[in-house]
This record gives sequence, structure tokens and C-alpha cells, in this order.
Amino acid sequence: MPHFLSRLFALGFLGLASTATAATLDGLAVDVTNTSEPVLCAEKDNVAINFASPEVKHFQIEAVHPAYLGSLRQDRWEPDWTACEDISAETSAKPHPTMSTLYEDGELRIMGLSFTEFWRPSDVTVTIGDKVTPKIHLLQLLKKRGDKAAEVLVIYPGDGYWRIKPLPPEHLDWTSYGSSFLVGPVEFDQRPVVNLKDVAFDPKSMTFTLTLAKGGKASVVVKALNEERMTLDVSLDQAVSGLPFAGLRSMYVTEFNADVARIAVREEKARSWREEPIMTFQGGKATDAWMGRLVPSRHNTSAPDMMFNRFRAQPGASR
Repeated sequence: MPHFLSRLFALGFLGLASTATAATLDGLAVDVTNTSEPVLCAEKDNVAINFASPEVKHFQIEAVHPAYLGSLRQDRWEPDWTACEDISAETSAKPHPTMSTLYEDGELRIMGLSFTEFWRPSDVTVTIGDKVTPKIHLLQLLKKRGDKAAEVLVIYPGDGYWRIKPLPPEHLDWTSYGSSFLVGPVEFDQRPVVNLKDVAFDPKSMTFTLTLAKGGKASVVVKALNEERMTLDVSLDQAVSGLPFAGLRSMYVTEFNADVARIAVREEKARSWREEPIMTFQGGKATDAWMGRLVPSRHNTSAPDMMFNRFRAQPGASR
């Protein structure tokens, strides 16, 4: 395939080209709260941003490459155990998981990983097409490009944690994950979790269907995937009352050692964004929330920024 055609294919996957991130100028304003706590250890998720509204049945989540990625020539993703008093490389080491291919076609590969132990009991089943597989602790989605397959999404069915990232740009073979997020009623069990009964994926429509333990279902559609961003369209069949309907988890130690360092929110009817350091953010009511980095970090340097927006009271695809 000619070079310009392969690049055009990557940018146009799912029929959507990349556009600059901006305020949506519509949608519901939701409560954005910050329950982050300071730490010295870079391997602990101490950042917690929560999204709550008793009305929301639809929203969008995007992962976008950081603004500095074009100038990045060296990535860093190795764990940093400095000042980690109660955990280490040795205590965090786990036996290699059992890996199996759950689905594969010319475009995608779905991998299922099973660990000998998981941090909490889980009997969540994973359904790919019409194939049901129990005891999957980690589900990986890889997008094929030529003779390579780029991992772009993972979900842990046992606690409801997701990570996503765009396709890597041409000058980098690989980019790292950073922040995690939760979709569905966010409860607390040692840490924030979403309890699931079943995770199903339809490769043809690129749709995940989550059966929630508290009742109802959530649909998560891969709406766009290219070399700039990955966009998920989320619909809930019933609004979440009394708990956050989504949350972001990440890590911050210092500006130069963080997976997320800044937050920007567009508050209801505001004509500008409010921008703050992530750890001092006092919350707000916003239609859009961006969380990311403006300068490179020594931890997961290429990890994407995250955007939550297009909050609506009716399920269904956004414009």
C-alpha cells in the first residue's frame, strides 16, 4: 500500500478524521469532584476525579496524544519505585499470565489474560461474539496495521478499570498507557471500582456492553481511532443516582513525575476554560473536563491526555 494511502487509512479509521480538541458548547453540566491525595510513590494511583449527575445517560471519553508528542524522541515507561515504602518491584511481581486469543480478523485481535491471582474476587464472564470465556482478568484490544498490531485498549473486568490510547504516530513504534477510568456506578472497595457481571464485545460494531452488578447496562462504542485520538461513546440505560457515573484514576508526584498534572474544565455557560494543577482543583460543575500534561514527564512520557464531555440525559450517539 502506498505510504500516503496507509496514513490516510490510519487517520480515517471508522470514518472520522482527527480534529482539534475544543469545548463542545453544549451538553449537561455535571459535578466534577477531586478526591486525590498526595503521595511520594509514583506507582500508586493517588489521583481521583469523579463525575456525577442523576440525569446523565450518555457521555464521551477521549484519549488524545499530549501536545508535546511530536517533539518526543525518547519515551520512558519503566516503573519508578523511589520512595515506595510498602511496595516494590519484588512485592509487585506476578507470575506470567495465561494468554489466549479470543477473537481475530483482518483488522483486530482480542486477547484474554488470566492471572494466578487478582486483587479482589471476580466471577465476571467475558463474551466475544457468541463465545463466553470465564476467569479473564484482563482484556486487550489490538488494532492491526500492516504486519504489526498496536494495543489501544484494555479493560479489567474484575474491577471495571479501563485504559485507552490512540494509535502511535509514525515516528514512534509504541506509546504508553497512563490514566485509567471507570464507567458505571463507582463504588469503593479498598479503592474506587465498578462492579460488573459480564463484559461483552461485538467486533463488527466495535461495541462493548457492560452488565452492571447494580442493575442495568452500559454500552461503550469505539467511535474513532486514529493517530491523534481514540474516542469512546458511552450510553447508560439508566442514570446513576447517589454515586459517580464515571471516574478517572491516575498518578501525580511532581510536575515532572506524573501521568496527569493539570486539569481544565469548562463550567456551565462560561466563555473560557478554568485551568489548574490537578492536586489543587477544588471541583466544579462542568460540561467539559480535560486532564493531562503540558510538559513531558519522566513517567509514561507518551501517555495520552484524557477528555470527558458531551454529557446528555438521553442515551445515543453524540454529534
